[in-house]
Amino acid sequence: MDVRPEEQERWDRRMEVPLAVASLLFLVGYTVRVLANGMDQVWLDLCLAVTLGSWGVFVVDYVVRLRLSGLGPLRFVRAHLLGTIVLLLPLLRPLQMVTIYERIQRRRDKPRLTLYARVMAYSSLTVALLGFAGALAVYQHERGASGATIRTFGDALWWAAETLTTVGYGDVTPVTPIGRFIAVGMMACGVALIGAVTGSFSSWLIQTFRREDEKRPPGGTPGAS
Repeated sequence: MDVRPEEQERWDRRMEVPLAVASLLFLVGYTVRVLANGMDQVWLDLCLAVTLGSWGVFVVDYVVRLRLSGLGPLRFVRAHLLGTIVLLLPLLRPLQMVTIYERIQRRRDKPRLTLYARVMAYSSLTVALLGFAGALAVYQHERGASGATIRTFGDALWWAAETLTTVGYGDVTPVTPIGRFIAVGMMACGVALIGAVTGSFSSWLIQTFRREDEKRPPGGTPGAS
């Protein structure tokens, strides 16, 4: 049961759009800083300011929610683990779809295609954003490394697709410690998010077939006259 105070509920609703905009600005600012070779330093500094400012919005939101929750810092972190991860990297805000997925899993009354479709769409968007962000981060640290196989952003995108789908051809791999650390995180997130998509679709199919069986008269068989 959700016992969060009304103030926190109102704050969460009020901040939903600003946090989404902050995530987008963070992504744009970080992308320009990584990919814009030869850009004037003043524009790079502006992108850095946008990136840090966007991250600051998440810091303010986290602190306010901590105060409104009435919990101690450690208890709050344990109760809002996804929110803490999002604070460390705002690009991962879509990972909060896991909360939606858990809520849907508890619904056993009837299949709701719109809700399941929402989870699958959100998961797919999350995978795309995670892959793009991971490719940017790996490219930033790998492009100048000795012995690197990820030399262009195209190589980084190809590597991200391999990693998220756990295919792992091995033709391009990170060689720096930070790149490998990012790879481990992307592997774990990729398995979880792709599992959420397939799990939601499978659950919806199973519930649909179960309801059809319950409606069928006793002793009836499909196709019987």
